[in-house]
Amino acid sequence: MPFRTPLVVRFGDLDPAGIVYYPRYGHLCHVAMEEFFQAAVGVDYPALNRDHDVGFPVVRVETDFVRPLRYGDDLEIEVTVTRVGTTSVEWLYRFLHRGVEAPAAVCRTVTV
Repeated sequence: MPFRTPLVVRFGDLDPAGIVYYPRYGHLCHVAMEEFFQAAVGVDYPALNRDHDVGFPVVRVETDFVRPLRYGDDLEIEVTVTRVGTTSVEWLYRFLHRGVEAPAAVCRTVTV
């Protein structure tokens, strides 16, 4: 079942054109992954990383940009684990404007 976490686009996420700068999507996906661990799994991600030396480095990223995200947009990021392998996890992130089910962007990552 997908997990959703709220997000409001901040000024620091923007490029000079006033839309979310493409590298920020990776950061926002990681923020959503940390929220997923806390809320859906019940694990504090910073403690998992710090105390158990466990992390999920990204080895593959793919993003489809459908509509621009702008300063102040009220969003949810939907997080879905699409595959768990023996050494990797595949993640799907959908950037959703509140009340709109068609995503503004979709990111797929593979972590190891």
